[in-house]
Amino acid sequence: MRVLVIGSGGREHVLAWKLSTSKKVTEIYVAPGNPGTAELATNVPIEVTDLAGLIGFAKSKKIDLTLVGPEAPLVAGIVDAFSEEGLKIFGPVQKAARLEGSKVFAKNLMKKYRIPTADFQVFSQAEQAITYIKEQGTPLVIKAEGLAAGKGVIVAQSVPAACQAVRAFLIEQVFGKAGQRIIIEEYLPGEEVTVMAFVDGKTIIPLLPSQDHKAAYEGDRGPNTGGMGAYAPAPLLTKELREEIAAKILFPTVQALREEGIKYQGVLYCGLMISNGQARVLEYNVRFGDPEAQVVLPLLKTDIIEIIEAIRTEKLAEVPVEWLDQKALCVVLAAEGYPVKYQTGEIIRGIPEASARKGIRVFQAGTACPGKELLTAGGRVLTITALANDFNLAQANVYQAVRQISFKGVRYRKDIGWRIFKSGLNSVSKNKKESGLAWPR
Repeated sequence: MRVLVIGSGGREHVLAWKLSTSKKVTEIYVAPGNPGTAELATNVPIEVTDLAGLIGFAKSKKIDLTLVGPEAPLVAGIVDAFSEEGLKIFGPVQKAARLEGSKVFAKNLMKKYRIPTADFQVFSQAEQAITYIKEQGTPLVIKAEGLAAGKGVIVAQSVPAACQAVRAFLIEQVFGKAGQRIIIEEYLPGEEVTVMAFVDGKTIIPLLPSQDHKAAYEGDRGPNTGGMGAYAPAPLLTKELREEIAAKILFPTVQALREEGIKYQGVLYCGLMISNGQARVLEYNVRFGDPEAQVVLPLLKTDIIEIIEAIRTEKLAEVPVEWLDQKALCVVLAAEGYPVKYQTGEIIRGIPEASARKGIRVFQAGTACPGKELLTAGGRVLTITALANDFNLAQANVYQAVRQISFKGVRYRKDIGWRIFKSGLNSVSKNKKESGLAWPR
């Protein structure tokens, strides 16, 4: 089977790696890919939103299946375009992708079908939004409606900060069209958790829960990012809470879309806030999360191609989705200044040494290799993932690997996984001498 992966980040690198472990896959292409994916697949210099170019390539290479990594091509309708050409592709159609492409659409859907979420109001005029903020008081959450690479959310703890966020979105237009409408919603205290699910239109199978670290700095301080690290399975979610999330959020969301005449197939991502044992939806994504994919997919035991084929044929209920009984934790290495202004073109050293450590794998994202040296080429540069029998070992091992990698201005959070250890929910390995686990092949 020839498979095409669309995207160039760490999520696409882990997808290419996961595909390389499948006995069903003979050739892998990644468009446009990165130097990391080039070690597993053939990179193709086609941008993710060049739908005509991607369709032409898929036809010329007789691609059997295409996997879409990032949100932009899904929102642009790549699944519809491929399907119209008779090409097999994995992901939701354009109407379903509005769950991520328009937060207003998503919030209105949740309100209509009583899916638990924060109270909200929608604004397109700054003066009206500022008046509302002064009436409500803070804390409040201000969100750009459209795609903003995970950075279009500001938690404002004061009225001046909230008003500045409104001005940045609606007047300064820091996110362009994506911020022409904003949502102002109540602030929900608690812990964030990510629950992704495989969906074939009628059957839903949740993946292992994970927890991302979105804030730029230690202690969950600083601006929001695309994610600075994650771990799975998140011990915060008990079996009872996972069942409640499936019954009150996952199934109702797919059913709500069906009521609106939209069949959802693909991966459904729910960003949730857990407070007092209750879950409410913060956001939907319509694809694998990044960096959540870098900790969840390595724990997936079942062949991912079997799952995808079952989703496409609405036979997901017939596939036993199994998981490794291990823990995964990852740390993102970012460029100095990320998520605002950052430098590129810095030489990266130490990946071979870090990758040689047992239980460690390095996934590339913002990298380039125009010559002999591997260079930084983005804000989030690398994701280092560790597998171990417990989170203590996973965290210790991943930071040992992190310290072996260097580039000018490298920055990373030194507290990934802190909630596990603060809560006392980490499991401790019986084998204290274990240094890491061999990755699935």
